[in-house]
Order: sequence, then C-alpha cells, then structure tokens
Amino acid sequence: METLTDIYNRLVDEGALQSDPAQTAVLPEFERIRKALDMPVKKRLFRKAPEPPKGLYLWGGVGRGKSMLMDFFVSHLGDVPARRVHFHAFMQEIHNAMHEVRKTGVEDAIAPVAADVAASVRLLAFDEMQITDITDAMIVGRLFEALFADGVVVVTTSNRVPDDLYKNGLNRDLFKPFIALIRERMVVHELTSPTDYRQDRLGGQQVYFTPVNAESRAAMDAVWDDLTGGPGEPLILRVKGRDVEIPAFRNGVARAGFHELCGRSLGPGDYLALADAVRVLMIDNIPTLSRSNFNEARRFVTMIDALYEARVRLICSAAAAPEMLYLEGEGTFEFERTASRLREMQSDGWGV
Repeated sequence: METLTDIYNRLVDEGALQSDPAQTAVLPEFERIRKALDMPVKKRLFRKAPEPPKGLYLWGGVGRGKSMLMDFFVSHLGDVPARRVHFHAFMQEIHNAMHEVRKTGVEDAIAPVAADVAASVRLLAFDEMQITDITDAMIVGRLFEALFADGVVVVTTSNRVPDDLYKNGLNRDLFKPFIALIRERMVVHELTSPTDYRQDRLGGQQVYFTPVNAESRAAMDAVWDDLTGGPGEPLILRVKGRDVEIPAFRNGVARAGFHELCGRSLGPGDYLALADAVRVLMIDNIPTLSRSNFNEARRFVTMIDALYEARVRLICSAAAAPEMLYLEGEGTFEFERTASRLREMQSDGWGV
C-alpha cells in the first residue's frame, strides 16, 4: 500500500502539489495514525480494548498548508469512519446537542453527547482549533476527555501553540488541564514552512472589485474557489453568550455580504471575534455610504479597524473606490482613515 509520503511525492511529480520540506516532515505522523486506524478494532471479553493512537495537533502560521495536509490525510483514510469539521462549527453542534439533552432532565449533558459523537466516528479532524468563548472553555476539557476515553482520535490544525489557547481568557486556570490533555493524547507538531501559500496565491492579484456587477461577482467567486477549493459552511461565533453567524467559511476564509456584517446590530466585540477567527475575509456588495445609512457606515468603520489591527486579509466588491464610498454626511472626515486603510489592505504584503 502506498504511504502518504508516496502519494504526496506522486502529486508533486504530477504538478498538483508543490514540494515543501516542512509538509513532508509531518507526513509520517499522519501515516502513523492512518496505519493504526486501518487495523480493525477487536472487542475481547474481559480484556481492555487496545489503546488508540495519539492524535496530532498541527500548528503554525497561516497559509502554510495545514488545512491542505489535513484534507489530504482524511481523503486517504479509506473506510475509517471520520469527520472533518471546522472547530467552531463542531462546538456549536455540541452546545445545541447539550441543550436538547438537558430537556430530558439529564443533569450532566456532556457524557451522552460525547457518547453519541464517539459512536459515529473513529477520527475527528478539526480545522482551526481556537478557544475564545468561556462557555467553550469550560466544557471542552471534559468533552475531549470523554471522546479520548471512548477511543476517538483527534487531529486538529491551529494557528496557536497549545499553551496559547484561550490566552488571557476569563478563569483560564480552569482551562489549563485541557492543555495538559492535548499534550498527553496528541503529538504537537509545528509546521515551520517559510512559504505562505495563501499570500502567494493573492500576490499581484486584484482584491478590491468595483463597481458591483456581474463581472465583479464572478471575480469574487473565482477568488473564493481558488482560496478554499470548495463550498463553505456557516461559521458561528459565540460572543458574550450570543451567536453571530457568518454565512460561509472554509480553510480560514470567511465570506459574507455587507448587510450581513454591518446591517445587523453588531459591535466592537463581534468584529474583534470575527478578526480573531478568520485570516481572510471576503465582503460582497459594499454600497456607497452617507447619512441615510450612517449606522451601517459606523459599523463598517469599526469592522475595518478590527480587521486592520488583526492584519486580516480583505477581499471585497464595492460600489466605488475607497475614497468615493463616503462623500457626504456626519463622519466623512473620520472615514478618510478607513479609506486609507482599505487602500493599504490591498497591497501585496498585507496580512500575516
């Protein structure tokens, strides 16, 4: 049977992948898990089931190929019951499932919910593990402990080393045992590639499309397909007990319309959570702004400030050039800074 390294090298020879020593260095870890999962699980009377393999916590800078490697791994698991899901989406499902279980009068909802998950998969592959919400922080340790106890193997990508998860979060001392659990049950591997493939794909490309018409919509769709390689799924951000939904998310790239981001009553905390959760944001249909839609304009300014400070890559379609978006009404002077930032965020070197 071909190893993952064999398959990777063949794809490089065919021109489908670009060879990267940092990526090939982690392939043996994926192969270790793949071989262990390929072995049938035999239930033996009066004997403990064999210990499942350690999972993998793959972390490193954005655009280094972490999500690509994980998708490559999952696509070559054969018949192994596995699920690939964005971590935010998975945690939202867990919260909803726990809510339903509590309706039955069960006090400890984590155990039955974890058991249901474990009954359906042998491997969970999470994209972009990060903890920003205290409710996630308080349940994730017990949830993963139960999943590991039931033999579920976890592979995850993250932009953060485990010790930086939920950094500076409320009651973080209660979260620290989860970090220890990660290090005990997963191999922690840093992907140290010097190449930012996502930035390379955007280098020299147009990222601000105007005016809004069929041509700009098609251009935005083409950029999405190039960066993500497939359809997105909703991203749910939990901010102070509220859910903020972003319609499309995949491989660190989020996409939403202007009115979905600025037409709702969102505040600085929501935009900070968005900036923390995504590395590239695509915004469709930014209109011209004036006193008639001042609240939307104010939120847009707040959002751009949050994205700018977090160095999120911005791709958008708009009714006019940045300097022509806001020409009359209260706040035109302040918007000059936003227009300047929009210009700066179009440069090749922008982003992390």
